[in-house]
Amino acid sequence: MPDRHLIDVHVLLVRDGRVLLSRRRDANPLFDGRWHLPSGKLDAGESVLAAAVREAEEEVGVVLDPADLRLVHTVHARRTGLEPRLGLFFEARAWTGEPVNREPDKCSGLGWFDLDALPDDLIDYPAAGLAGYAEGVPFGVYGWTD
Repeated sequence: MPDRHLIDVHVLLVRDGRVLLSRRRDANPLFDGRWHLPSGKLDAGESVLAAAVREAEEEVGVVLDPADLRLVHTVHARRTGLEPRLGLFFEARAWTGEPVNREPDKCSGLGWFDLDALPDDLIDYPAAGLAGYAEGVPFGVYGWTD
């Protein structure tokens, strides 16, 4: 068992009851072609807000002000890779720019989906965060058996 947990951030861009998702390109067939939120791991010395701002710009080209980010759910997850992780899900209450696919090597497309009609091939981990957001629950666990 790894001796650490990763921390990653997920950005919810919600417009008119629809959330932006990206379709992954991934060498791992468990994730390839499946939908996910704009997200990523923290870099060394980076705050979670700075990471969310960076990931949104890198992945979908929108500019966020950290003051417009609201923590809406936290997931303590296992089974999402080799190491357990703590996922922080932030709703962006405002952004500048129109989302575009800025990482075509990692993403095959973007789509807006109704929050109550998410795609079946959404990766389980972000699906857990989106469910917590929709239910207004601040914390959840995913993949733990104890």
